[in-house]
Amino acid sequence: MKVKPLYALIVAVLLTAVAGCATAADNAEPRQTKTGQAIRIEYWTPFSGGDNQFMTEMVERFNREQSDVLVVQTNSRLDDYYSRLRTAILSGNAPDVAINHATNLPQFVQNGYIEDLSAPAAEVGLDWSVFNGNIRGSVMYDGHPYAVPLDTHALVMYYNKEHLSAAGLLDSSDKPILDASEDGFMSFLRRIQEAVPSDVAPLAQPSTRIDSVWLWWSLYNQLEGGGSFYDEQGSKATLDNPQALRALEFVHELYASKLIPPDINDAFKMFYDGKAVVLITGMWGTGAFEHAPALDFGVVPLPTIYDVPAVWGDSHSLVVPTKHGMTDEKRKAIMTFAKWMVEHGEKWAEAGHVPSMSRVVRGEAFNALKYRSDYAATANFVKYWPRHVRQWSTTEVLIREFERMNYGQQTPEQTLKIAAAKIDAELKR
Repeated sequence: MKVKPLYALIVAVLLTAVAGCATAADNAEPRQTKTGQAIRIEYWTPFSGGDNQFMTEMVERFNREQSDVLVVQTNSRLDDYYSRLRTAILSGNAPDVAINHATNLPQFVQNGYIEDLSAPAAEVGLDWSVFNGNIRGSVMYDGHPYAVPLDTHALVMYYNKEHLSAAGLLDSSDKPILDASEDGFMSFLRRIQEAVPSDVAPLAQPSTRIDSVWLWWSLYNQLEGGGSFYDEQGSKATLDNPQALRALEFVHELYASKLIPPDINDAFKMFYDGKAVVLITGMWGTGAFEHAPALDFGVVPLPTIYDVPAVWGDSHSLVVPTKHGMTDEKRKAIMTFAKWMVEHGEKWAEAGHVPSMSRVVRGEAFNALKYRSDYAATANFVKYWPRHVRQWSTTEVLIREFERMNYGQQTPEQTLKIAAAKIDAELKR
């Protein structure tokens, strides 16, 4: 997935359950069908913890339910996943199907690393209208689909019910009592701070890594006229503007006021352990928090602080790497697998994600899952990163400059000016 903290202690049990899955897949025996040997599909994924557990279970179920296709999953670390995938494609050793984030699709599409899926999808009866429109848009380029989206995974707001209740900020429906505005959100956190022990964070956010960048991007897009990142040519950053500054000043105030305590490393674990009242992080946390024995929590979409609902998010999708000599038969088998995956998205939702297929989200199995329906509508308001082949590296620039701001080394205004200048230099390389 997108860069996330390491939740090793939290998901140790889950990791143990799936240990060795890549080895087992590598040793999968060929199997016979009525018409001959099953078509073997090599499938690469970059998942960790609960994500890997649920994905592995889905692959195993697909393999059990039919005998014509055998999917062999190989999972690896996100750290070097995309460099390995690019190298494999360029060397002619690519897998048959692979996970790709929407953020990374521009580079893969522009360089011809992945196939246009229009014709293969039609071959297996995959109708693109079945997907949530916002999620579907994340994989469409010039009107052509280059991936089959599995989900959206966006920021949501988790809250500790016990602490909120003690602060008098939990209503009769167990939802936060919150005026969604700059002043209202700050007042909400101050009331929490007054009511909870001093070692409990009103809001937990890391001082490092990408979390503050995700929050800023969400708020920036909530502002009327906000969300610009590059000029029309994609050659110059346009971040140094009033809307971007207003959103960043608000994020900065959360840190400077110490409503987000300083020097937090693992905000996820703090919330898991009951040491944070509010946590704004990705919806992938739901599956892990459900396993916290002493945590009574709730989750809602990120509050709309400004003009319109908007939130950072990304999507996992299935892509078919460009391979010389791939047969139509294998391509059809891949798309059969992809179609099955999105049709059974309720299993993937157990990890916390919102499935891409609208029918699945409306279905009984998805809505029987606790918490997920509380934020499912978030999928309609996700603001993806701009479609730029250098987006991954320019986001890294923002992370470094935001960290300096969070540690008091520069102001929000300086942060945007410096970041824009460094991104411009990056784009000229």
